[in-house]
Amino acid sequence: MNSISVCILDYGSGNVNSVFNILQHMNYQAVISNDEDQIKKCSHIILPGVGSFGSAMNKILSKIPIRVLEDEVIKYKKPILGICVGMQIFANKGFENGIFDGLGWIKGKVEKLKSGNLSLPHIGWNNIKVNSDSKILMNISDNDFYFLHSYVFKPESNNNIIANTVYGEKFCSVINENNIFGAQFHPERSQRAGMRFFK
Repeated sequence: MNSISVCILDYGSGNVNSVFNILQHMNYQAVISNDEDQIKKCSHIILPGVGSFGSAMNKILSKIPIRVLEDEVIKYKKPILGICVGMQIFANKGFENGIFDGLGWIKGKVEKLKSGNLSLPHIGWNNIKVNSDSKILMNISDNDFYFLHSYVFKPESNNNIIANTVYGEKFCSVINENNIFGAQFHPERSQRAGMRFFK
C-alpha cells in the first residue's frame, strides 16, 4: 500500500463510497471516518459533496468535529481536497436557497451558474482549462471531467483559480489556497482523468 493515508469525511454527502473505492483501486490507504483520531493521524483529507450548500454546512457542523478539522487544515497545514459542494463550503457565503455561512477558508462566495441558454444543472463531461502549475494538476492538460452542479465558487482573488471551465460563463473548476484544494467536478466519476487528479 502507498504510505499516503486518506481520511474521507462522511456527513451524508452520498458519494463517499465512490471516492473510497477509487482510492483503494489506486492502492492508497483510505478510511471513511469523522473520528477525531482518524482526522489527526491521516496524511490527507477529502471532503466529498453532493447536495446544496446550506444542507451540506448543517450536516458538516453536526457530524464532523469542526475544531479538530480546522486545526489540522489551518494550523497544521494538512492537505485537504473538497469535491463539488465539498469545495463550495470552503467559501465565506453560499446563496443557494437562502444565504448561508461557509467555512471561510478561501475568501469568496457561491452563486448560481449563469448558464445562458444552457440547461441547469450543468451535468456531464466538460473540459477544464489549466492555468496554473499547481502540483494537483501535474500531468493533467485540459482533460474532460464529470460535472453535476448548478452553483459555482467565485473567489475574491483570481490567484486562487488554478483551472476554469466554460458552461454559459467561465467559472472556477479547480481552486487552491495553500494546502486547501477544491474541484467543482467529480474526480471519482471521471475515470482515468479522475485517477490522475487524485494521484
